[in-house]
Amino acid sequence: MNPAFYMNLRRSTTILIGLLACILLAFLEVRAESPVSQFTSSQQQILKSIAPAKVIYLGEIHDSTTDHADQLAILEYLYQQKSRATPPLAIGLEMFQKPYQPIINQYLAGKISEEQLVEQTEYKKRWGWPWENYAPLLRFAKTHQLPVIALNTPTEVLRKVSKGGLASLQPADFQYIPPAAEIDKSNLTYRDLILESYRQHKAQALATSPDFDRFYTAQLLWDETMAASAAEFYQKHPQTQLVVIAGQAHIRYGYGIPDRVSRRLAKTVLKKSVILSSDETWERSIANFLFRPIPKKEPPLPN
Repeated sequence: MNPAFYMNLRRSTTILIGLLACILLAFLEVRAESPVSQFTSSQQQILKSIAPAKVIYLGEIHDSTTDHADQLAILEYLYQQKSRATPPLAIGLEMFQKPYQPIINQYLAGKISEEQLVEQTEYKKRWGWPWENYAPLLRFAKTHQLPVIALNTPTEVLRKVSKGGLASLQPADFQYIPPAAEIDKSNLTYRDLILESYRQHKAQALATSPDFDRFYTAQLLWDETMAASAAEFYQKHPQTQLVVIAGQAHIRYGYGIPDRVSRRLAKTVLKKSVILSSDETWERSIANFLFRPIPKKEPPLPN
């Protein structure tokens, strides 16, 4: 046969093999990036169930390194399900107070360092849990250019309400909190749960207010501010999936943040709540989903 035919056939085969290799490498790269493999089958089912939601709540234990690792893995999973055309995710954090939103924005834009973020948001003074618990979340948001929303009430305002009630607030104090009329006290079951917590704090001399009603009002203001912050962001960015990360007490049964967000948003907005570090003894009604910790891989035994 014509030698040119073999030359062309050989060249075509080489090109085809090269294309197949590129496709295989791309496939392996996607598989390597996917965090799904680290989840159990039940966790994968939870992820599939929450993925369509527009607002997702992750209730954490603040000092649980497992919870923080799971949060990051969940965010990675959700991020990979979304379009890259617009910011697919936003992260709302209880850990930052609303006056410091501009500082967070500067960090995300690369204008200040992580050290400056911690210092200028007064993170250690106003939150205090180890920074490394939350640093991976901020780094993830910065890497992928995802919005981070400071949800929380300024400490100074909470202290005022805890000591003197809403009547002690000045007009300027309402810059970062919802109007007093929006503080919903109608859930008596939630009041009983807060009262139990208050009594425990009182017994340990940790209660911040000598009067339960003022203590309860401060707790509600805390919830309402975070709910208003989350709802306001979603209303402005309805195409972006919002993941709210807060302490479990603000998520359980929907009493803290979720019900108050729902009050502000249309019923058609799909919302899901997940409690991290849950165990078999927890009531199913405490959240939409109870997320068991991701199993840690055991190191291989020595030969």
